[in-house]
Amino acid sequence: MISKSETKGYNNCYGLKEYFVIGGDSMKPTQHVLLVGEGNFSFSASLCKTAEADTKITATCYESEEEAKKQEEACKSIQCLEEKGAEVFFNVDSTKLAEFPCLADKKFNCIIFNFPHYGRKAGVKKNRMLLASFFLSCADVLTQDGEVHIALCNGQGGTPADQPMREWHNSWQVVAMAAEAGFILSKICQFDSSKCDGYRSTGYRSQDKSFHTEAALNHIFTRSLQFLPAKPVVIEERVGKELVSFQVPGDLCEYMNRNFLDKHSEHPVNILQQELLKEMGLTWPVHRIEKKYPLLFKSIPSAFSYCDFDILPSYIYWVRPIEIKKDNLLESMDSGDKTPAACAEYHTIYHTEEECEQAEGVRSDTSEPELKNGIGYALRPSLRVHIKEILQQHDLEIDTIYAHSGQIFKRCPVSPNSLPSSHEALLIQAFDPSKNSEAACKLQVSLESAISTVVSLMADSKILFPREGLLSFQKYSEDPRYHIYIGYKTKGSGEQQQLIGSLVVMPHNSTHTKFQICVVSLNLNLLSMLIFNVNDWRMLWTWDQRFFSSFGRNNMTLFKEFSLYPPSYSHDVSFWVETETFDELEFHALVRQVSCGTVREVTLVDSFQHPHMGHASQCYRLIYQCSDRALSYRKALELQLLLRRELQQRLLVTLR
Repeated sequence: MISKSETKGYNNCYGLKEYFVIGGDSMKPTQHVLLVGEGNFSFSASLCKTAEADTKITATCYESEEEAKKQEEACKSIQCLEEKGAEVFFNVDSTKLAEFPCLADKKFNCIIFNFPHYGRKAGVKKNRMLLASFFLSCADVLTQDGEVHIALCNGQGGTPADQPMREWHNSWQVVAMAAEAGFILSKICQFDSSKCDGYRSTGYRSQDKSFHTEAALNHIFTRSLQFLPAKPVVIEERVGKELVSFQVPGDLCEYMNRNFLDKHSEHPVNILQQELLKEMGLTWPVHRIEKKYPLLFKSIPSAFSYCDFDILPSYIYWVRPIEIKKDNLLESMDSGDKTPAACAEYHTIYHTEEECEQAEGVRSDTSEPELKNGIGYALRPSLRVHIKEILQQHDLEIDTIYAHSGQIFKRCPVSPNSLPSSHEALLIQAFDPSKNSEAACKLQVSLESAISTVVSLMADSKILFPREGLLSFQKYSEDPRYHIYIGYKTKGSGEQQQLIGSLVVMPHNSTHTKFQICVVSLNLNLLSMLIFNVNDWRMLWTWDQRFFSSFGRNNMTLFKEFSLYPPSYSHDVSFWVETETFDELEFHALVRQVSCGTVREVTLVDSFQHPHMGHASQCYRLIYQCSDRALSYRKALELQLLLRRELQQRLLVTLR
C-alpha cells in the first residue's frame, strides 16, 4: 500500500516536528531518517535538535572523517548528533547506499539529500547522472511508503515551480531522473534555511564555501506503481435467453470489473452520482434501479443509427463470441421453476487466467461484427440500449425519476478528451403531456439546480462555473435529442463548454406506454473531472490508492494531485497501409493497449498517397505522459519499440 500524498507541515519546512509527518498520517511510532551528502553536518544537527525522541537519524557524508572535520563547525555538529543518539557515517557514496555495510540491512522512511552536486564545475549532464544514480540507490534502502527529499537551487530542477523556469535541456530534469528509479514528484515546497537553527550551506565548487539558497526548492518524491500489462479477460454474459462468452478487447481489459459504482464505493463518479440524486430527490421522487444489465447487446449493424446512442456505428466495440449457448436458468423459469436461484438477474463471470489463455486464438478485431442471422454482439455504447427492457420491467409512476447507472464503451482515438470507457447515469421520467406539457423543461431546471449545488460544495476549485446558465441544452437539425453542455472556465482562460450528456423526449409510439418518457443520460466521468479537478481522464482508472484517499462520501473535496509535472516524451511512427482495409481506430486501440495507457495523445502529422501502388504512408506522433506512474525516457522508448513490433504482427502494416 502506497501512502497518501497529502503532506502536512511542509510550509514550515525544516527543523520542525511537522517535517517528520510522512504521507499525511500522524507521526508513526518510529521514523528512521537518512541524510546523505552532508558537508559540515549542520543541517543534520539542526534537525536532530527538534526531532521526537523516537525518531532515528542517520547522517552521512561522502568525505572521509578526517576531511569532513576540517570544515568549519563540523566537529561541533558531529558531537551534537552523537550526543543526541544519531548515527554518523563517513565515506558513504549516495549512489551506492546498499553497498555500505552499516546501511545495507536498514530501511528508511525518509532520505534527504540537500543540494547535490557532482563536484566543481560539472555541467547539467553529470548532475543528471548523479540524480538518476541516487534515486536508483534510494530504491534499495527506502520503505515502500517512504519519501525522498531533494533540495535544489532555484532553476535546477526544471519544473514550473522554478521561477524563472529554465529551458528543459538546461536543467537537471529532476522529475525525469527520478522516474528512472520508479519515483514520482508528489510535492514541492520552499527550502527555508532560516528555519534551521545553525544551518550553513557549504560545498560551493567542492570547497568549504557557502552558496545562495534563496528561492531554493525542496522536491519530495514517492514511489509509483509499476507498469504491468493488463491480463486478458473473458466474460460470460446473459443476453436475452443466451449465455454469451467473449474475450474483452485488449485495450479495455484494464477497465473491467472495477466496481466504481458499488453502493459503498468512494470513487468520485459514485460520489457525484449519489450527490446528484440526493439533490434531485428534493424536487422529485427518485427510484434507484439496482438491477444489473448485461454489458453486451444484440443489434443489426445495418440498422444502427447515430440518433439512437449519440455514436457512429464505426465507434462501436463489436465482439466475436467464443461460445453461445442456451440459458438453462431461463428454461427452468419457463418450465415453472420460480426459485430464487432461477430468478437470478443478469450476471457477469470473469474467467480464470487459464481460460483466458485458451481464448487467445479468438479474433479480437472490434471494427466489424461477426453476424449470426444478420445480428451481431457489441459492448453497450450507452445505457439507452436497455430503455425498452427497463420500461417493460417497471410500471413507471408519473413524475418519478428512475435512475440507473453503469459502464459504457466507445472506440475512440487516443486523445485527452476521448474516453474508451466511462460511467453513465440514466434518468428516466414519465409524464402525461396532456397535464404537464412542460415536464422536460422542469427536468432541465432540476438537473441544473442539482449540478449547481454540487459545484458550490467544491471550494478553491481551479475551474470556475457560472452562477447562472450553468447548463445549456442545444438541439441540432433533425436530431430529436438535446445535447447537454456545461459551461466553465479555468483561471486565466476564456469560457469553455463540455458535452456531458443528452436529453430526449421519447414519443408515445416508441415506448409503448400511455405516457411520454423523458430520458437524460449523463457522462459521470466527464462531469467528475470538472467538478473534482481531475486533469487527466486516465487518473479516474488508476490503481493507486492515493487517488481514492482524496475523496470521502461525507466530505466533498477536490482531487489532490500526488504526481506533479510528469515528463512527456515524443515518438513518431510511420508505416504503409492499404487505405481500403486500414482501420485507424484499431491502430489507436493497439497503441492504448501496448503502451499500458501511457500515451496521452496520438496525432496524424503526415499522410502520403502513393500515385501508382494504391497504398498510403501514415506518420503519427505519439506523446507519452503518465500522471500516476513514473514514466522514464527509457521506459517510453521500450514501449515505442514494442509498439512497432506489434504493428507489424497484428495490423500487418509495413514500417518505414
